[in-house]
Amino acid sequence: IHSKTINLPKTSTEDEIISKIKELNEDSAVDGILVQLPVPQHVSERNVCNAVDPRKDVDGFHIMNMGKLSINMDTFIPCTALGVIELIKRSNITTFGKNVVVCGRSKNVGLPIALLLHSDARNECPGMEATVILCHRHTPPEELEFFSKRADIIISATGVINLIRPHMVKPGSCIIDVGINRIQTEDGKTKLVGDVDFEGVSRIAGHITPVPGGVGPMTVAMLMYNTLKAAKGLANVSN
Repeated sequence: IHSKTINLPKTSTEDEIISKIKELNEDSAVDGILVQLPVPQHVSERNVCNAVDPRKDVDGFHIMNMGKLSINMDTFIPCTALGVIELIKRSNITTFGKNVVVCGRSKNVGLPIALLLHSDARNECPGMEATVILCHRHTPPEELEFFSKRADIIISATGVINLIRPHMVKPGSCIIDVGINRIQTEDGKTKLVGDVDFEGVSRIAGHITPVPGGVGPMTVAMLMYNTLKAAKGLANVSN
């Protein structure tokens, strides 16, 4: 897979960005396009993402692909969400009839994860048949604790350090940490941590992902998967 980064000035207008995207849409040598978010404040993220040809939308952010996902049609799935599902599958974690708490409701991560987990496995885009509780910033802490203690799987994607702590976790449960937070260490260096108190929770959980090195590499792998899928679709190759 060949990749190319196109850097535009921060002062680029929305029209200039969309013009470049349209140029890539029409380029037959390009199979996949993604927009590095966030975009500058003067630019509409929605307009820019929707300018990408849905057939080349390897991030899965176009409203057409998001809409297809919501009604369980085969489509490009946002890479982090797809990475989480793939981790669960490849780790042989049972989801059928299990209780899952998803912390975070962002349109690109939390929401698609919840959609994939709760939906029917017989769909065109197979679901995971779980019972899902979707929590967010307005979920009272005591309610989050109530739900998380009963969860077989907890997936946190909030960007809140130590949101999930040992007393909130059911023994043997599966914990997937999607959060990315930068903290300053005592020696002045920057360190990446997730939403989960890894040291404490790892003593209780049956499975847990680290930060970094957990969901991040899976996100990149799923981007490659979506790119291959796009190339096959554009070339009318089914297998």
